[in-house]
Amino acid sequence: MGSVDRSALTRTVRGLWDDDILPSLSELVAVPAISPAFDPKWAENGHLAAAIEHVRAWITTRDLPGLTTELHELPGRAPLLLVDVPAKGTEVEGTTVLYGHLDKQPPVADWSPGLGPWTPVVKDGRLYGRGAADDGYAGYAALAALEAVHAAGGSHGRCIVLLETSEESGSPDLPAYLEHLGDRLGDVSLVVCLDSGGNDYERMWLTTSLRGLVQVGLTVRVLDGGLHSGMASGIVPSSFRIARQLLDRLEDATTGEVLVREMHVDIPEDRLAEVREAVAAVPGSLTATVPFAGGTTAVDKDEVELALNGGWRPTLSVTGAEGLPALDDAGNVLRPFTTLLLSFRLPPTADATAAFKAVEELVTTDVPYGATVELSRVEAAGGWNAPELAPWLREALDRAADDVFGSPWRTVALGGSIPFMGLLHEAYPRAQFLVTGAVGPDSNCHVPDESLHLDQARKVTEAVALVLDAHSKQG
Repeated sequence: MGSVDRSALTRTVRGLWDDDILPSLSELVAVPAISPAFDPKWAENGHLAAAIEHVRAWITTRDLPGLTTELHELPGRAPLLLVDVPAKGTEVEGTTVLYGHLDKQPPVADWSPGLGPWTPVVKDGRLYGRGAADDGYAGYAALAALEAVHAAGGSHGRCIVLLETSEESGSPDLPAYLEHLGDRLGDVSLVVCLDSGGNDYERMWLTTSLRGLVQVGLTVRVLDGGLHSGMASGIVPSSFRIARQLLDRLEDATTGEVLVREMHVDIPEDRLAEVREAVAAVPGSLTATVPFAGGTTAVDKDEVELALNGGWRPTLSVTGAEGLPALDDAGNVLRPFTTLLLSFRLPPTADATAAFKAVEELVTTDVPYGATVELSRVEAAGGWNAPELAPWLREALDRAADDVFGSPWRTVALGGSIPFMGLLHEAYPRAQFLVTGAVGPDSNCHVPDESLHLDQARKVTEAVALVLDAHSKQG
């Protein structure tokens, strides 16, 4: 097998991004394809279907012999797009799955002047708009990488591109689709996920672990209806005070340490070493773009400790509340209940089911004053810890680091979750994983002013092309 024509590969990737991808991706940004968890009428509104059809139309114009596209729509589930590209120039066994998603986070308010969630704007080398970086570009990059391999005289194994539309909701529909596809995927030997990123735009970043999640709505109910606080306070216990006491069973309010034993694990030595290398490569990156208010500081001065907190230690965030009226509506009422939405991020190797059961036991046993505790919106999802890199993949990454980025690749322990990785790792334990992406510390995913760093996206596309070619030549 011949070697890849590097100049042709680079030229193809750059041309595709400038001439074909950016215009189509900009149009995709304008589609308000909000994930099902945030749009209960998603099927009626049709935005997820519109996003898939837009990307599908672009894919069908690609110069890839034998390419086919399939729309899968299981009853009651968000649609999924499958793209099947036959192998070229190789007989290597195993399927490469390239993964991305087309659903988006809600728009949220307070975008900067001239920017908006559904208004694509190219400015200072970035494409602004919801879903540009997370994760609308992924399907485009995957197909561009394959086209570049063809144009550069390289080879690749059979590739399947999967673009789902429920990832931002926790991928609840994905297991059903994987079961539905059955043997269609074949023996998956490589997984490429482009729904990630790193700590700067100077190098390629590999995500080697993802935290798990336990989410639960905790309701403390003390009355069947509100009472005048002047009459009832001191007689009826405060639901908020009881909720505080229950939180103290879960978290040390002074240090933030999670007290649920089942949520803690021993951090592997290789991951500790990777964290130290990543921090040394880009010092200050973990806090440089954090919009601290006033004199607020990070929870620790040691960046290694911050990185471990964000990737390998459990944390608790209260992400929502009910039963608390807005200030303008708040009267002198002792409220009947308080609901807090608790979001625990778990270490990658923690058992999410055991962690939830421990939380359930802690908050429902010996409740102060015999108050009623109700649990709702329960979600428990395990994390993921990547397998050791195969020699061929490490060599390909080293080559991409030298030829494309000009800096050594580094790793990141991602604090978020991508459920698909755990599902595929369980189903295909011998597969290699390349979890990467163009997202950086200031990409603003999930918040106002989300943007895609276009040059980083081009470089990641080129690196994926090199990996696909190397995968086809192994052994």
